Amino acid sequence: MATGALSLPLSGNRVFAENASFLPAANNFKKSIMWGSVGMRDASVLDRCKAIKEAGFQGIEANSHMNRQEVLDATKTTGLAITDVCCNTHWNKPLSHPDAAIRQEGIEGMIVALEDAHAYGTDAVLLVPGVVSNTVTYDECWNRSVEGIKKLLPVAERLKVAICVENVWNNFLMSPMEALYYINQFNSPYVKFYLDCGNILVYGWPEQWIRILGDRIGRIHIKEFSKQIADKEGRNAGFRAPLTEGDVDWAKVMEAARNHYNNVWLTTEQGSSRTVDELKDLNRRLDKILSM
Repeated sequence: MATGALSLPLSGNRVFAENASFLPAANNFKKSIMWGSVGMRDASVLDRCKAIKEAGFQGIEANSHMNRQEVLDATKTTGLAITDVCCNTHWNKPLSHPDAAIRQEGIEGMIVALEDAHAYGTDAVLLVPGVVSNTVTYDECWNRSVEGIKKLLPVAERLKVAICVENVWNNFLMSPMEALYYINQFNSPYVKFYLDCGNILVYGWPEQWIRILGDRIGRIHIKEFSKQIADKEGRNAGFRAPLTEGDVDWAKVMEAARNHYNNVWLTTEQGSSRTVDELKDLNRRLDKILSM
């Protein structure tokens, strides 16, 4: 049996589930796809869900603020599950914004995302907690985002939906130990981490993050990144590498996930598939990763 992730001292505040053990997920991971990775922009929600189902996926990471009834009807028709929800206000209205009114709008947007997740029967929402920049310092981002998440926690606890903080290129939470400290300070099972394997490649290794964060991870994004392409064409170009053809060591990621990740869903956020055939190709590549 695997043990929980490392705990850091928190000035006397006891870590939730400190030293607790948990059962890692079985090898039967389920395959989900981020809504934004389905590039059929002119298709209805139902038609996109049908394409996702035909391609072989079992679930969808929905965007927040979609038409709930339309999503519920489409998933009922296709048998797809909503695996989690991505908050769609966190970039334009981040919890770290200097303007308190905009931070409040971000909180309100996140509440909608939590309510969406509850309505869809899932237990996780992806949140970018804030952005460090030349106008928002690191400590300001930390303090403001912590304040915002604390305001959201009563809603998350009431709805039984976890706030999952993602690692993105926001100049924030740059190491797994810091991410662990950030999550642990809330002392709540309703604040977790959303690990993006591709995003980490510019400053770390996803398998290390999975081992260190352990059961603090609520969800995992399966995304590729090529350092070689990034070096030649610019950092963002690194994401153009097809899944399994970049620099993520998927065998090590899967070994870590089987030993330390306490959920069955793996969600791909890879490019923008515009046809069913492209979705099927992506699904085959995900199958290849799951077989490692």
